[in-house]
Formats: sequence, structure tokens, C-alpha cells
Amino acid sequence: MLMRTDPFRELDRLTSQVLGTPARPSAMPMDAYRSGDTFLVQFDLPGIDPESVDLTVERNVLTVHATRTRPSGDGVEMLAAERPHGTFSRQLFLGDTLDLDAMEADYTDGVLTLRLPVAERAKPRKVTINAQRRSTKVSAAENRVAVDA
Repeated sequence: MLMRTDPFRELDRLTSQVLGTPARPSAMPMDAYRSGDTFLVQFDLPGIDPESVDLTVERNVLTVHATRTRPSGDGVEMLAAERPHGTFSRQLFLGDTLDLDAMEADYTDGVLTLRLPVAERAKPRKVTINAQRRSTKVSAAENRVAVDA
């Protein structure tokens, strides 16, 4: 009997473990950008119940957990199950320049948007220079003292 060998099978298996598969997603896609004095992070979470989304911040590490479940119960017969389900998670390491106490989160149309304002202490500011000017003109009295000496 002949057996077909696939040299990339092991590579596919390792890639699936690291990056996840549709049945077992390991992360959620995101965009992160700055707009003015605010950093925005957007996570694609279509079909996720907003009640299942959990955001935590601990020591400048933001963790997002979300769960998508399949329909279940009596009378439910799955005919095709191609959409990923299970627990999705993502961690972001945030800098000290963000005001985490003023962070806002919004979930609209399957997109979780986080707004992280830049902390006041991290914003650029103009520093005023205090300079004392000396007069370059010599008064007549100072001139006479210099000549008499």
C-alpha cells in the first residue's frame, strides 16, 4: 500500500497551535492608532454578546476577553459550523503616557473601540524662559566714576 507524504503537515500543525484555527481562535484582529491627543484601539468582535466582553487593566497591561457561543438547545441542529467560537483574548502593554483612569470603551456593530487619552503630564508644553536683561547703556554717573578712577 502506498502512503502519501506531506512535508508541510508538521509545519501546518505548529502554525495552527501558535496562530489558532477557525475552531480555536487564539487572538482577535485589531487596529491601533493615534488621533490628536487620544489613542484608539479597535477590536473586531462580530457576533459577540457585549455582556461576554471583559476588560481589565492591571499594571499597564490591558486584557480583553470575549466569548462567542454556538446556538444550542432542544431542536437546534447544526448544519454548518464555520464561524469561530470559543474564548478570544488579547493583551496590550500600555505606556505610562496614557491616562488609564479616563479610558472609554464602546461596542458598536461588532467593533470594540477603546479610547485612551494621553495623560496631561505627557503632553508637549511650552516652557517660558525667564530672562533678566542688563542694560548696555552706561549712565553718566557710572562713566565719571570709571574715568576718575
